Amino acid sequence: MSSTTPENPPPSPAPLKLSLFERAEAFVSNLSTRNTFWNRVCSLIWLPYAFHSGIKMTSDGNTHRAMLPFRRFNRNWYNAMAGAALLGNTEIAGGNYIFKVCGGDYTVVCKNLEYRFLRPCHGPAEYCMTPLDDIDALVAGGKEFNISIRMDIVQVLVPIGKKNLAKETGAHGDKPAKPRRVGRCTATFHVTPKAHHKAKKLRQAQAK
Repeated sequence: MSSTTPENPPPSPAPLKLSLFERAEAFVSNLSTRNTFWNRVCSLIWLPYAFHSGIKMTSDGNTHRAMLPFRRFNRNWYNAMAGAALLGNTEIAGGNYIFKVCGGDYTVVCKNLEYRFLRPCHGPAEYCMTPLDDIDALVAGGKEFNISIRMDIVQVLVPIGKKNLAKETGAHGDKPAKPRRVGRCTATFHVTPKAHHKAKKLRQAQAK
């Protein structure tokens, strides 16, 4: 009869062997988080909406942001940032941030998204992300988890010589417009290690 004392701990399960496809997927996933260039290349293939919207991730220490350019693809009939573009890119911004922190060994799925429109956006939009949980501690645990992120969406500082900006602010010339919060979002994501998916499939196959 075996013992499970500290001197004789139970054997740890053998690591699951990755297939060639899984190794290739992990390589591409890690490549997409390396820099903006590879993120754009991967978005062109697997996330075309993010590629065409032009959203880019930036990080400065503990501050994480995403920039959505004021291009024709993102604008509506009234020459303002379309609400669908602002809303849809919150999932992309939050998901990319979590994916960058967790790495390519995790899958990230949005479970809940609450967006409040505050005012029109007539310029590039910036998503300022603040995790509401300790994401580093959750990742270190090696288990699946839920995490919520608060995002403040602001209109980026741009020259306001154009008519639409001048009408909003009452300013003239090329003075910089004041930053304006145009929306606020809270998103909840479910994060799962890919090894858990593989182990679940093996259990299901063995049960058949």
